[in-house]
Order: sequence, then C-alpha cells, then structure tokens
Amino acid sequence: MRKPIVGITMGDAAGVGPEVVMKALARRDLYESLDPLVIGDAKRLELAGRITGSTLQVRRIRTPAEARYVHGTVDCIDLDLVPADLPFGQLSGIAGHAAFEYVVRAVALANTGALAAICTAPLNKEALHAAGHGYPGHTELLAELTGTPEVSMLLMAPRLRVIHVTTHVGLIDAVARIDAGLVQRTIARGHELLVRAGIPEPRIAVCGINPHAGEGGLFGRGEEQEKIAPAVAACTARGWKVFGPLPADTLFFRAVRGDFDLVVAMYHDQGHGPVKVLGLEAGVNVTVGLPFVRTSVDHGTAFDIAGTGLADEQSLIEALRQAVALSPR
Repeated sequence: MRKPIVGITMGDAAGVGPEVVMKALARRDLYESLDPLVIGDAKRLELAGRITGSTLQVRRIRTPAEARYVHGTVDCIDLDLVPADLPFGQLSGIAGHAAFEYVVRAVALANTGALAAICTAPLNKEALHAAGHGYPGHTELLAELTGTPEVSMLLMAPRLRVIHVTTHVGLIDAVARIDAGLVQRTIARGHELLVRAGIPEPRIAVCGINPHAGEGGLFGRGEEQEKIAPAVAACTARGWKVFGPLPADTLFFRAVRGDFDLVVAMYHDQGHGPVKVLGLEAGVNVTVGLPFVRTSVDHGTAFDIAGTGLADEQSLIEALRQAVALSPR
C-alpha cells in the first residue's frame, strides 16, 4: 500500500521548528508509515542538524516528484527565504514571512493532491504580524487559503480526542456564541473526520456548559436544553451515536476509559485541561473541516531554548503519526 506523503512546514526559523524537524526525521520508524516532505529552508535545516548533532543530509528539491523519501536524507522543498545569519530566539519579520510562505506552498500542494496531509511546526504570531500577515495563527491562515468558512480545533492525547465548539474567546463570550447550529456543525465535522479515518460508527459524547450539565435546570439558564440538546437530537436522528449533554467532570474519565471515540467540549479550558493533563509533550492539534488533514505540534516556538538543541521532538512525532492515522483510508 502506498504510504501517505505528509508535508511538514518548518515553522518560524528563529524558533525550535528546524530542530524538532531534524530530530523527528532521525527516527527510522516514521518512514515505515509515511513519506515526509519538508517545506522550508534547507540551509536552516542544515544548521539545525549541526546544532543537534544530526547525521541527516538535507536534499534540496523543487517538487514532490523529485523526493526520494529515504531515511537518512531529508527531502526539502527549499524556498530559500531565511538569511544564514538569522539569530535564533529573536522575533523576526523575515522569519514570520518565511513561515507564512511555507504554509502557502504546502496548501497549494495539498490542494492538488500532492500531499495527503500537512503537519506544521510552530510559527510565532508576533513575527507573522511583523511581516504584515495579520492572522491569529495557523488555523485562520489555513481556513482563508482553502476558502473554508468554519473549522474546528481538535486536540489529541493518549486515549483522548476532544473537538471544541469555541476556542480563543472569553468564557462569557463563548457561552453567548454557542448555539445549536454551531454545536451540530462541530459534531458533524468530528464525525466526518473519524469516519474518513476508518472508524465507521464513532461514539461521540457532548459536554454540557454548566456544572452537572445543568442538573435539569438547577444550574445555569437553560443553556443545555436550548443550545446543546437540539444538536444532539438532530445528530442521533441521522443514526449517529451521539450522547449528551453530559457532565464534563465525569465525561472525560469515561472517554479515557474507552467509552467514547470523541468528546465535544464547549469552550477552550473545558477541553484543553484534560488533554494537557494526559501529556503536554505528546499533545497534537488538528484543524478539522479543511479539505485535507492538518496536524500540528501542541507547543510554541520556544525562543528561550531555540538554537540550543534542547527542544523535544515528541510532539512533532505524535503529530506526524496522527496525520497518518487521520488521513482518508
């Protein structure tokens, strides 16, 4: 069976992205399940290799068709945007623009079917803005590049998948933003992703907003019955295995135990907290709703250790594995 080609964007060149890419691709076992293709700057990868003591060779190519996908050689579509003397650990508009261009090229390749998935190393939002690209982060950039009106964030940890109805908004604003339509669309995006990934009848549990999922109206202002229950009913009417609204304090325990394939969290900390307790170093961020699979490390550019060789590659390794696991069968 043909292995999926996963495009790896190098991220901010002043951060730890180049180092974790070189460290991750030193793992021979990764090549058993995927063909990795880096979109970035070859000379920065070579520098990261020297910093980390890597024996990998970086091979400059122009198209995926030129790649060899052999362990020991890193195939890199070299955009050559970063000067050799760019310092690590310092905010740079040059690095921000380069990170933007890596994503643009990766999306163009994915849109043609040349890539089965994209896996992103971290970029820096301030650097992105310094370069004149006013996006909050990868997610919004990817949505605009693909013309996708609405996407969802899904976090993965060992034994747990959590998709979010809302993310980077205040708690009061999140409750106001949630409605039955948004909840239903979020459930549908998660259901579609898991079905494409080979789980034909995913079991999906939906969190309530209030303590004890409102306790029959004792807590809150009826949000569960107004905003969540209609969405669950609409999904179960389609024959899907969707349960809720359920109390979040026990729901995550049940999900980790194996009762559910996916949890639908209503707001940022409700979903992020349990995932990060299970393992920050192995967390993976997935953007759901794009026309292709996109996974990402669940950490930032780590300017404080960039260029030292100390960055941990485990999150990128997990992101690559999940890119393969979630790719359409």
